[in-house]
Amino acid sequence: MDVFHLKVVTSSRIFHEGSCYCLIIPALDGEQAIMAHHEDMIIAIKAGGMRMQTEKDGEWQYAAIGQGFCQVANNRAILLADEIERPEEVDANRAKESLERAREKLRQNQSIQEYHLAQAAIARALVRLKENERFIASMDRRRNDSGNGMKR
Repeated sequence: MDVFHLKVVTSSRIFHEGSCYCLIIPALDGEQAIMAHHEDMIIAIKAGGMRMQTEKDGEWQYAAIGQGFCQVANNRAILLADEIERPEEVDANRAKESLERAREKLRQNQSIQEYHLAQAAIARALVRLKENERFIASMDRRRNDSGNGMKR
């Protein structure tokens, strides 16, 4: 079989549990793709865009993911993240407000720890906005495609 079992968990919910053909996550050293029978490993995840394909030749599902870890062993992957949202779940206004607050904190004199926390907040907000914009663009394309199909 060309699938592996995937469980994606945050502190507040199980985001996904089931078969997966391919999972692509933002690792600290670049994107990491996981497929069936992948080598056993533990991967540190940074805030970024995650995508997964749960059906053979199916559509990719996108999500904005925060920091976390992914363990791959015995054709199973368990991904633990501090937060994860589907693009349609992102509140764009709230993400923009978070981005502005983090940028303001970055402009203030602060400790090194506060600087890094502000940088992480900026990264999270930008990822959430990017995934939300991707979702809106795909919905617009689908609407245009269905509208063109009706004219024929």
